[in-house]
Amino acid sequence: MPDTLIHAIALGKSLRKAVMLRFFDVLFAAFGLLFGSPLLLILLVGGWLDTGSPVFRQTRVGRDQRLFTLLKFRTMRADTAQVATHLADASAITKWGGFLRRTKLDELPQLWNVLIGDMSLVGPRPCLPNQTELIAERAQRGVFSARPGITGLAQVQGIDMSDPQRLAEVDARMLQDFSVRCYFKYIVLTALGQGAGDRVQGR
Repeated sequence: MPDTLIHAIALGKSLRKAVMLRFFDVLFAAFGLLFGSPLLLILLVGGWLDTGSPVFRQTRVGRDQRLFTLLKFRTMRADTAQVATHLADASAITKWGGFLRRTKLDELPQLWNVLIGDMSLVGPRPCLPNQTELIAERAQRGVFSARPGITGLAQVQGIDMSDPQRLAEVDARMLQDFSVRCYFKYIVLTALGQGAGDRVQGR
């Protein structure tokens, strides 16, 4: 079989997989936002009573190193410096925020990021623009070729951004053999509570 034909077949398979994964992203994100709206409203009210500013917005590095605004429910005091989670002080986390972190409900607003195409449900966790070491490690391994995700291999294994090289290596390994089956696997593992999320200082 000619190399050009083999390449065309591989390209076709890759395109079909990308379209299928994007379809699932849009479907699940729209479903979650629509049918989860009562819960989202309750969490918004709870966050407003907690800090007066329930939604946290932060610039992150996305696919092809393009910047986008990530949305989360606020889990720390509103005056907390915007740094990577592992550099934040645990004392900044409110009681309400601690509950959101334990249940991972703080991530729900990112369904909007998924719906508009900034993120996928599954992919490398998006970093901050000032995390230059992690950006360099990921760029070297081609990690930015994929949309960042809410969860993924590193998240279910409890690997956070405090170890840039290891995180980039795990992200690259996940993307190398990524499939629709892996997509659902990481979603299920996250839903079952595997992975502790990003740690903060003092925890």
